[in-house]
Amino acid sequence: MAKLRIGIIGCGGIANNKHFPSLMAQSDKCEIVAFCDIIEERAKTACEKYGAEGAKWYVDYHELLADKSIDVVHVCTPNVSHCPITVAAFEAGKHVLCEKPMAHCTADAEKMVAAWKKSGKKFTVGYQNRFRDDTAALHQSCEEGKLGEIYFAKAHAVRRRAVPTWGVFPDKLKQGGGPLIDIGTHALDITLWMMNNYDPVSVSGQVFYKLGRQADGPEGNIFGPWDPETFEVEDSAFGLIKMRDGSTIYLEAAWALNVLDSREASTTLCGTEGGAEIHHGMSYPKDELIYNYAEHNQLMQSTISPAGLVDFFEGSGGSPEAVREAEQWLNAISNDTEPLVKPEQALTVTKILEAIYQSAATGKEVVL
Repeated sequence: MAKLRIGIIGCGGIANNKHFPSLMAQSDKCEIVAFCDIIEERAKTACEKYGAEGAKWYVDYHELLADKSIDVVHVCTPNVSHCPITVAAFEAGKHVLCEKPMAHCTADAEKMVAAWKKSGKKFTVGYQNRFRDDTAALHQSCEEGKLGEIYFAKAHAVRRRAVPTWGVFPDKLKQGGGPLIDIGTHALDITLWMMNNYDPVSVSGQVFYKLGRQADGPEGNIFGPWDPETFEVEDSAFGLIKMRDGSTIYLEAAWALNVLDSREASTTLCGTEGGAEIHHGMSYPKDELIYNYAEHNQLMQSTISPAGLVDFFEGSGGSPEAVREAEQWLNAISNDTEPLVKPEQALTVTKILEAIYQSAATGKEVVL
């Protein structure tokens, strides 16, 4: 079978740290043949480092999309540009992996879904945290009904002091928001996935512009200080999501918050037969998955036993979850199967995030 030919649009941090290494680890399945970035030197450098023989670089993504030999496009640009690039890619007949979140607003996400359905191509969104060992194990438990009916959950995306100070992260015009849309999206995605519930009916939320506006930024930020004059997005956000069946999710997201327990891309699930928690993030040097339940009239808890590493084997590059994400995505295209992260699921995440921002702005509950 011929290798899939991939074009990357956006050659910044997420492309270099996630997409390039994970795709290079799938060199038997694909080759990266085109690179695009509005900064020409960035596209050229990526092309020289990761490109297949004859690979090209561009500053205009329309030129990349005009290449009929490209099968797949990865959209790795700021949030507000996801929609126009993705729609254009589908119109050009490409399969698309778009980085999270699908879009910065529901209207754009719906346009992307409509273009995908019209195209007949494959579409997925970059929620790579589904491919971690702990999340995969917990999801299997949920599918098997081990927790019973999950009626309350918490989606955790809280950093104590880890505000990204590079790129366009503090730019509301380009990103659409701060930690809620950046890391809150991952926590909400895995929580909805565990519950297998994508039917929200109402959302209440609040966002805060506190620590980000302090002169020179709060001390201790692991990425250094930022300019409070250009810090346009929230530094923390919180939401309460009610589902049609009555189940409820509490979502917390922060780049900087005076709290000891820093969890990111984590979830807490409460079911009728038991509960479970994933601990992942700054406070946890190793991922933890903890189940809690009652047995023999005693309260019990169990955890995953750490598998450890195999000496002298480091794998083929890229984080394990990113490599797994790339593998299943390429297999979905080659084998004509559905990718794990479905567009309709990512659309629901965007709807909820936008509703939290709307609720905070109006001071009212948003009915979906």
